[in-house]
Amino acid sequence: MKVKITSDSTCDLSPELLEKYNIDLLPVTVTLGERDGKDMVDIHPEDIYSFVDETGVLPKTSAVNATDYRLFFSQEVAKGYSVVHFCLGSGFSSTCQNAYFAAKAFQNVYIVDSQNLSGGQGLLVLKGAEMAQQGYSADRIAEVCSEAADKVEASFVVDSLDYLHKGGRCSGLSALGATLLKIKPCIEVKEGRMGPQQKYRGRIERALMQYVDARLSGRTDIDPHRIFVTHTRCSSEVVDMVIARVKELVPDVEEVLDTTAGSTVTSHCGPNTLGVMFMRKE
Repeated sequence: MKVKITSDSTCDLSPELLEKYNIDLLPVTVTLGERDGKDMVDIHPEDIYSFVDETGVLPKTSAVNATDYRLFFSQEVAKGYSVVHFCLGSGFSSTCQNAYFAAKAFQNVYIVDSQNLSGGQGLLVLKGAEMAQQGYSADRIAEVCSEAADKVEASFVVDSLDYLHKGGRCSGLSALGATLLKIKPCIEVKEGRMGPQQKYRGRIERALMQYVDARLSGRTDIDPHRIFVTHTRCSSEVVDMVIARVKELVPDVEEVLDTTAGSTVTSHCGPNTLGVMFMRKE
């Protein structure tokens, strides 16, 4: 059977990449006050920024339920596809559990727990899409990509703790201290969960250069096939600076993808967040 690669919208792949690799997304629901909308369909990052600026509170996100998954999968199966669906990491949301439950109604739908989000999830989605183009079966793609999830390294630097504070993920005192001391924390995904790692000080441009150097310098285990630079509302100058440094530190990299985070990630991290994400070699 033909293989269709699908994903939750939290993979933050650009429209160009979705079209290139024939990937379909199932959007997460984002709630702005009384307004519900689909991630990157009805609600976009700029909507998030405007809502937070006006209300001082964060939007809410809702996991895709099993009924929506079943409908989504049935539409793909009806087209003659076997489906490999990549979920937001099970440590972040119940979406993955709901997808597994829905997939039981089909013989040819396979679920991959990305153990990640944003570009970290996107790396696995594109790996699966390339395998599909090469003619691999759906079950084999799901098996390989599930195993590869442990090789993904995803982290990001947050310019301000304001959104994390509003979301209850750090205290007001910590947020105030970070602002006064110009601290830019690095948050890393490990074993399917996010946690604080190193802290950088100074302007965001300086902090990001330190971060990139710390993540990539002297590494011999980085898979050079693809590296993501994913960000929220960062200036093009800053993004270009980061990409140039990535290429210096990993000179054999085949492609560095510049992607903008969607509404789900934006609602938790706020503007001027940037992450470099890659896979380790087999």
